Amino acid sequence: MGIRIPNYHFVLTILLYTLPAMASSSSDISVSIYDVTSRSVYVQWSKVVGAMSYKIIASPVTSAVSSTFAVYNAAIIMGTLNNLLPNSNYTVTVEAMDKDGVILAHAQTLQLTAPEVPIIDKAYSKLSNSITVEWAEVTGAFSYLVTAQNGEFFAETIVTSSPGTVTGLQAATTYRITVRSINSAGKSQPSPPRQAETVLPGPLVTVISSSSDSLTVSWEMDSLAESYFVSVMRSDGQGIRWNQNVTTTPITFTSLDPGTIYTIKVHAWNVDGTPGDDSTKNQITRPRCPSDLQIIFNSGELEATFTVTGAEATVNYTVSLSSENDSINCTTSVSPCTISSLQCGLEYSVSLAASNDAGSTMANKTWTLNSVPCAPSGISITENNPGNLTVSWSNVSLAEYYVVFVKSDDGLEVHCNTSQTVCYFPAECGFIYIMSVFAYSKVGQSPLGEILNYTTAPCCPSDFSPAYVSTDTLEIVWTAVRGAEMYETKADDGTNLILCNDTATVCALSGLQCNTLYNVTVYSYSETRGSNTSCASKMMTTAPCSPEITSITKINVTMFMIHWNSSSSDTMYTVTARGDAELRECTSSKTFCALENLPCGETFMVSAVAIAPSGTSLPSYSVRLETDPCCPSDLAVVQVTQSVTNVSWSIAPGVQTYTTLLVSPRGQAKCHTLQNHCLLGCITCGTSYSVSLEAISETGLTSMCTYHGYSSSPCCPSGVKLYRLSNSSIRVTWRASSGSANYTVNLYGSKGNFTCSPNTSISYCDISDIQCGDVYTVVVSPVILEEPQVSFCPQKIYSVRCSGSSLGMVIYRGKRSVS
Repeated sequence: MGIRIPNYHFVLTILLYTLPAMASSSSDISVSIYDVTSRSVYVQWSKVVGAMSYKIIASPVTSAVSSTFAVYNAAIIMGTLNNLLPNSNYTVTVEAMDKDGVILAHAQTLQLTAPEVPIIDKAYSKLSNSITVEWAEVTGAFSYLVTAQNGEFFAETIVTSSPGTVTGLQAATTYRITVRSINSAGKSQPSPPRQAETVLPGPLVTVISSSSDSLTVSWEMDSLAESYFVSVMRSDGQGIRWNQNVTTTPITFTSLDPGTIYTIKVHAWNVDGTPGDDSTKNQITRPRCPSDLQIIFNSGELEATFTVTGAEATVNYTVSLSSENDSINCTTSVSPCTISSLQCGLEYSVSLAASNDAGSTMANKTWTLNSVPCAPSGISITENNPGNLTVSWSNVSLAEYYVVFVKSDDGLEVHCNTSQTVCYFPAECGFIYIMSVFAYSKVGQSPLGEILNYTTAPCCPSDFSPAYVSTDTLEIVWTAVRGAEMYETKADDGTNLILCNDTATVCALSGLQCNTLYNVTVYSYSETRGSNTSCASKMMTTAPCSPEITSITKINVTMFMIHWNSSSSDTMYTVTARGDAELRECTSSKTFCALENLPCGETFMVSAVAIAPSGTSLPSYSVRLETDPCCPSDLAVVQVTQSVTNVSWSIAPGVQTYTTLLVSPRGQAKCHTLQNHCLLGCITCGTSYSVSLEAISETGLTSMCTYHGYSSSPCCPSGVKLYRLSNSSIRVTWRASSGSANYTVNLYGSKGNFTCSPNTSISYCDISDIQCGDVYTVVVSPVILEEPQVSFCPQKIYSVRCSGSSLGMVIYRGKRSVS
């Protein structure tokens, strides 16, 4: 490193006037050594109060040499003692004195001086950044400080012995050289200086290899150089060494080994013939390039693999491919290299270069690589005739023949080989055909080009048929066909056209005319190809029109004749009468039929349908048919009183009201009611009546119902009286009604009941074993054979006493009404 040499006088002055005073008492003083050289010591002391001067003395410890002293005034605290012996021990004493020279205080210390100043024998430079110095060693020196100075720049180094080398210098520069010896006390003064100059620096050398057997060396010229020395030899030490002394640059060495590392050294000579620093370079020569290249082409991946025969591991080989519009390369060593993404349809020129750090060497020959042909373009597909496809394409360079692959969406694949640019294929309806065309050469197959999809027209539904037929609707069903995305169903009667579009395989054609012949076609449709208009049609007829009932004629109470109009031929008609609980039908190919065995009291809704091979019509509008009301199946006549009869009957279907009629030669009794019973008054007792009932429906239809005859009961007797025959017997008497009748007497008392039935010709009856003193109720009723006793004859109450002997006397108590 470089530093400046200090100005010692300047430093000393600063120390003398800026160091702080040391504390001391009137009787104490301290002393210390500030610096030491070979012949001087620098002493520092503390002030003493009252001291007017200070005396410093250096006395040799072992030598007989006299002491050395110096005196300083009271303002000074540092002084110097000179003319001492090098590398010698001294006792240094400081005395503080007053104005009379009396010593107020003193102090001393032991100090060694620095070694003797060295003498330089010689100074020289072997490298452009250093100077080496030699000197005679001095006694007592532990090390030496070597300094090189140029102007304000200096560099120094410390060594233990001679010689010493100062580094960090500038080339071709003169320096002032000094040496100082060093021991434990300090450094000596500098030695007498010597001048020394550093040598020339090494040139800035450039080495290139322009061929596999040559090296060219060049450098920057130095104005201080007289000439240059250049040497070249193999770095491994083999072979010969080439040496050249030149004054100009560059210089070329030939006949070298290819791919070999050489060591090149260059130094400059100055005018004194002193060599400068060596500049050393290692440089390899360019490699030798092989002339054999193996090429493997992968047509499927459009890549080529290159292998250099005789390749060396230390050499890189670059394979370059060039064509009219493409240039690519790959680099390798001993392994093969691969170039991918080659273009189809091109012829490549292949060149080889071997390279190392020095550069590259081209092979003395080139090769040719043909790529695969490109995929054919301009592919077109036509279907001039249904079922036949024509595939055509543009011609491709480098192609020798073509293969067309056609795959349908059911997985079946076919292909066609040709040297032409057209191929023919059969096709079926409803298929998607995927087509690709490849070109081939001896090198291989072209890349995959255009992939075309061609969809043939969807197949036509051929099994369509009506699943439902009505007077205004044809529901057509069919099986789904290949390729169809939607279906269009069309019905045409020559005047009107009905259309139906749907994705389902069923279509309802509605709004049609009944009993009409339609031309029906189901077309298939795909978004790609549209509608297949070549589908065949079928004739279908709608169901017959609904008949209209024109009249209903009553033949008898259970048979009705139904008439309707007809608009269809070859048609059967079914008439249905539908009641709440009954259903009757009749069938005819004419325009009428009879409904038989219709039940009474029923209301039917009558409708007719037409049945033809094409289908069944809708029912006609219903017409109401009502049969006569039924007669009650059961009728009972019960006499309530002698002149009132209750007639009751079972409820009959279809009846709303009833009219009951009892007729006799003496007159008739009649009632009209909503109920199923009726009270008839003004009945004559003991009279035979004919019984009839008229059933009337809600609409006024009537049925006359005749039942068996009815005879009213005999008349009740009159003049009933009670006579006591004895205390235990009574006679009841009456007047019989007209006509012969048997009577029964019933006597009811609190102590017993009694009955008596006399012969027909007798109008009294005796009852014995009765109790007197009781009240009896007496009823005399006519007896009707096999019928219950009449309960409507009047009752009389008598009180039978036991007192007295008068016979025949009873007391009449009153008359009780019929219960």
